[in-house]
Amino acid sequence: MGDFTAPIKPLNQVARIEPATLDDLPRLVDLVMELFEIEADFQPNRALQEKGLRLILEQPSRGRIFVVRTDYEIIGMVNCLFTISTAMGGFVILLEDVYINPEFRRQGYGYQLIQYVVDYAKKKDFERITLLTDKLSEDSQSFFNYIGFEYSHMIPMRLNLKV
Repeated sequence: MGDFTAPIKPLNQVARIEPATLDDLPRLVDLVMELFEIEADFQPNRALQEKGLRLILEQPSRGRIFVVRTDYEIIGMVNCLFTISTAMGGFVILLEDVYINPEFRRQGYGYQLIQYVVDYAKKKDFERITLLTDKLSEDSQSFFNYIGFEYSHMIPMRLNLKV
């Protein structure tokens, strides 16, 4: 498994984390396409990824997309979908599409991005954050475990309605 207890390299560029806007859509699509190239469950499809991201950006009650932005480009993103948990008796976040451009990994950007989401969730009184990570990616599992995410006894199952 990946070792996330080792010191993280200092940030090479000044970056800020902020909500994405519709103007960011082309770059967000690029990042999701890169992510889906390495995930076993998904096939990149520019039209579908753009449609999904647009649905979130155009209706903030569905969720938020946060980006890591330098002065020059967006280097990472996370997609936070809002739903209700009857188990928790309140609103929860489903975290998806966590992605940092490979050139900028192991520099602290991913950690800062997830901490931003955690702080946002606490401020907005969300009860829980759940994420799905690729079963085959030990590095991503180690990363999220390092941050404090724990394994659940639940397993994801899907029924694709549009095949």
